[in-house]
Formats: sequence, C-alpha cells, structure tokens
Amino acid sequence: MKLIYTLIPLCPLLAAIAAGLFGRRLGRTLSHRVTIAGVAISFLLSLIAFQQVVLAGNTFNESIYTWMISGGIKFEVGFLVDKLTVLMMLVVTFVSLMVHIYTIGYMHEDDGYQRFFCYISLFTFSMLMLVMANNFMQLFFGWEAVGTVSYLLIGFWYTRDTAVFANMKAFLVNRVGDFGFILGIAAVVMYTGSLDYEEVFVAAQPLASETMSIMGGGVEWSVLTVICICLFIGAMGKSAQMPLHVWLPDSMEGPTPISALIHAATMVTAGIFMVARMSPLFEMSETALSFILVIGALTAFLMGLIGIVQHDIKRVVAYSTLSQLGYMTVALGASAYSAAIFHLMTHAFFKALLFLAAGSVIIAMHHEQDMRKMGGLRKYLPITYWTSLIGSLALIGFPGLSGFFSKDLIIEAVHESTLPGSTLAYWAVLGGVFVTAFYSFRMFFLVFHGKTRMDKHTEEHCHEPPKVVTWPLIALAVPSVLIGVLTVGPLGFGNYFEGVIFVDDAHNVIERVKEHTNGAMGMISHIPASKPFYLAMAGLISAWFLYMVRPTWPEKIQSKFGFLHRILERKYGFDEFNQAVFAAGSVGIGKGLWRMGDQGIIDGAMVNGSAKGIGLLAGFARLGQTGYLFHYAFAMIIGLLAMMTWFLFS
Repeated sequence: MKLIYTLIPLCPLLAAIAAGLFGRRLGRTLSHRVTIAGVAISFLLSLIAFQQVVLAGNTFNESIYTWMISGGIKFEVGFLVDKLTVLMMLVVTFVSLMVHIYTIGYMHEDDGYQRFFCYISLFTFSMLMLVMANNFMQLFFGWEAVGTVSYLLIGFWYTRDTAVFANMKAFLVNRVGDFGFILGIAAVVMYTGSLDYEEVFVAAQPLASETMSIMGGGVEWSVLTVICICLFIGAMGKSAQMPLHVWLPDSMEGPTPISALIHAATMVTAGIFMVARMSPLFEMSETALSFILVIGALTAFLMGLIGIVQHDIKRVVAYSTLSQLGYMTVALGASAYSAAIFHLMTHAFFKALLFLAAGSVIIAMHHEQDMRKMGGLRKYLPITYWTSLIGSLALIGFPGLSGFFSKDLIIEAVHESTLPGSTLAYWAVLGGVFVTAFYSFRMFFLVFHGKTRMDKHTEEHCHEPPKVVTWPLIALAVPSVLIGVLTVGPLGFGNYFEGVIFVDDAHNVIERVKEHTNGAMGMISHIPASKPFYLAMAGLISAWFLYMVRPTWPEKIQSKFGFLHRILERKYGFDEFNQAVFAAGSVGIGKGLWRMGDQGIIDGAMVNGSAKGIGLLAGFARLGQTGYLFHYAFAMIIGLLAMMTWFLFS
C-alpha cells in the first residue's frame, strides 16, 4: 500500500511537470489528457485507499523519506491515511477531476491553456500532500504550496491590473495567517520536541496545566491555548475567517474553474481540516474553542449579508463560501468536528456545482458576469438551470438535499453547546439560514427568471455550452442530492471518526443532539418543528416576492436604507482600513526608512559623508603644504622639541 499512497499525490505532480515543462511540445489536447489522467488515477487509487482504511480497517502511518535530523527532531515526508484522510482524498480528487474536465470547455480559447492545466494539477498535488501528512513539516509544506499555487491561479490573467492586485492581496493576507501558524508549530516543537502528529498528541497531555509568559508580560497563558490560537490564526487566513477574509472575494479575478477548486475542495478547506486533525490539542483549551466559535459565527452571518448586495454572479457565490466556511468554523468551536467535516464534504459538491454553473452562464453570456444584464436564461440553458436549482436548494438546506443534513446538524450542535459565545453563535447561524436563502435565490431569479436584460447580439448567440461543460455539472449534481442522506448516519451521528477525532466528554454536543435526533429519518421527521426550515423558506419566498412579483421594490428599499446598503457595499470598510492603515502605513514606513536609512545614514553619513569628510580633512592638510623648505625644517624642529619635552617630563 505504501506505493499506492505515494502515487496518489505523485500522479498529479508528474502530470503538472509534463504540462508545465513540455506543454508546447505536447500541445493542448495531450496536455489536458495527461493532467486529467493524473488526477483520475489519483481518484481511483483513493477509492482503493477508502476500501483499505474504511472497509478493511487498515490505517497507514509511516515515514516515506527522512529529509533531516537536527537536535533530535526528525524532518520527514510521511503519510497518515485514516478515515479522515481518505474522506478528504476522495473529495479533493473527485472535485478536481470534474474541474479538470470542465476546464477543457471553459479555457479552450485561452492562450495559457497548458499553463492553466499545469497549475490546477499542481494545486491538487499540494492539497493531497497537506491532507495526507503525518507531521507538521509536511503539513506546512502543503499549506504553503496551496498558497503559492493559488497566487499563480488568481493572477493567471497577469495582464489585468485587478488580477495582479488580487493575487498579491491573497498572498499578503495569507502571510499574516501563516505567521501565526508557524509560531504555533514552533511552540509545538519547543514544548513537545517532535513534529510527528502521534508523538505530539501524546506529549501534549501533560501540557494541559503548563503556562507561559508572552513577551515578558506579567500574564500567564496556558501553553495549549497559545498553541491552538496560533494554529487557528493560520486557519483564519487559509479558510478566510474575519478579519483575514478579504482575499477570498477578490480571488474571483482568476478563471472560474479555479474559483470552484479553491472555494470547494482545496485551499479554503485546509484550515477546517487542520483544526479537525488537531482536535486532541484544541479539546484541551476551552478558550481557544470559544475564540473559534465567535469568529466563525461573525463570519457566517456578516459575510452572508454582503452577498445580498453583490451584482457579480461569481462574487455572490464567493460570499456564500465565506458564510459556509463560517458554519464549519462554528462547528469546530462547538467541538462538533464530525459535523464540520460532514458539511465540508457536502459543501464541496454543491459549491463546486454552483461555481461551474456560474461559469456556464458566463460562457453563454460571452463572459458577462453582471446579473443585472441577464434574466430569462432558463429557456436558453436548461441543464445549467436545473443543476443550478439543485445547487441552490442544497446550499440553503432544503429538506432531503445534502446541505440540509450537514447544516442542520451544525445548528443543532451549536444549540447544545455551553461554551462562552455559544448563544451568539447559535443566533448568528440561525439568522444566516434566512440570509443564505435570500441571496441564493436572488441570484437564481435574477439570472434564470423574469424578463431578459441581455443585448440583442448576446441573446441571439446564447445557448447551452458543450457537453464537456455540462457533464461535470450533472456529475456534481448527483452527490449534491444524495451524499447527505447516504452519509449523515456514519459521518454525522455514527462512529466513522472514532479514534481519528478526539472529543472531550464535556464538549460532546453530537451525543446530546442524538438524544432527540438521530439519523436521516430523525432529522426529516423534525422538519415541522425546525426553525432553519422555516427561515430558509422565508428567505426563498422573500427573494421571489422582491425580484419576481415586485421587482421595483429592491431599489426603493435600497434608497430608503441607503446607509446600511453603503456599509454592505463597502464590505464593512475592511478593505479601506487595510489600504489606509496597513498598505499606506507600510509604504510610509518604507519611505521613512529610505529617507532616514538610505538617504540619511547610508548615502549621507557613510558613503557621501565619508567622502566629504576626507575631502574636508584633505583641504585642511593642504594648507600646511606650502612648498618652502624652511617651513618643513621649522616644523621638524618644533616636532623634535615636542618629543624631547615629552620624554623629559613623562
């Protein structure tokens, strides 16, 4: 099995190398065939891994390669393949495979065709290395690799200033989160003396009572609290939690296929996966759990509100991702790790579906993304219409679809939590249900229903994209409908994660939920008394009434509540604050250092100053050089007398 587990990440890597280095020789067709084959092989091998781990019960945890041993600490490449890992491997490889196939149709006219396939295949390799890691060094490698490739993909159209700004923004914001992440890893090494997960989890048990002083302050902090919060700051960057969320909406500057890959199955889920993997550490710090709970709640509700005022079809789906990541983070904070991973899985399918459906609309609209210029597309794009409807219903948690089971489980779990901040979190995720339904169906009705707002040329040429685009939509629509009801038993309520995810008995909210709701039928039977169901239906009906029955009302509401609309349109001012304080501040500090350091000290004092000093000294010395012999003789006599006087009296 070691060979199979090694091939799973290596196949996309080798395919990426082939398309990247030899793309011109291979040509467009062979390049996409090689990369699709690489990801397809990884998916098939992941199915074998699933059979070995889940059905046969053979967990794998071995080192593949020792890179270095320093101070007794091993730096290794190794794989931990357990039930959590194989679940992530299947999600990543399946969604990536669909995105690869879809890319053939979406990018067929782009000059960077082979380069794009190289990047997305490399992205898949990076995420697989991250989720398969059995140590912090390899985790950090995968963590930084997905960040680097996302930088390349967001700025794929590098001739656009907006794309260059967006990829730089993503890179810098993630550096902030990664600084906290690497501090957390450093603290882990300092206090446990190891990078291996298994060894760290065992060594962490005695640390529960240890404290540390930060930067010489008088306040003592729990060692595990500091470690967990630092690690979670890394997750805030990767999984776009407030206030490190600002990069994710701008990532829409990249091509739509990569938006689906980043938002559904790879980079943004890395932080959620990492916290779930580190559950033995986080369970020993209620402070860290409460911090996670509150951050996730604020992100889930406040980011959803921004989606209401967006006009770009991709940005609506992007803010939806931010909100849903908030739900996953809230579940982590409530110690409902299984619910978080369950929602991560269901969300990956219906969010990839929504992004690719949005891309299908963009293709049909000749790359127009403004929903105000769409409308009535149902008759032109029947497959895109029905798959979008499935994705939207799954997103809002419509009964029976995948999002219903995972999202409702999170809400019920948060309701059972007694941690500080759980009340705020419960009402935030409950309010988020209405908001999600409203912006989702606002988008759906504006795009597919009502009068067409297309120009005549676009309307005449509007048609369903080719099968290479629509087939992945259908393939993703199937799990968006079925995966929730099929897996809620083992993943949500069962013991699938037993021995993989650790939950303290005092925090076991899932067990409390099971006391009154258990399994798919139990959740469905509770629909008549379900607050989320009624809120979702209220959001859907509100969107239908405002945008289908009374389409003039939204503009009137906007003018009446202009102040609130401006706040949402400006995204609460995070971007302005970052530009004014951090960006302008950094530029100001740089200019100050240039003026004082470069111009003042280095150029002024050291380089030009030393030259001027020597010139001045030479000028004074020149005054004593008259050229008369008797002047030099007189100076010699005076010097000799001075020396004799010194020797006599000293």
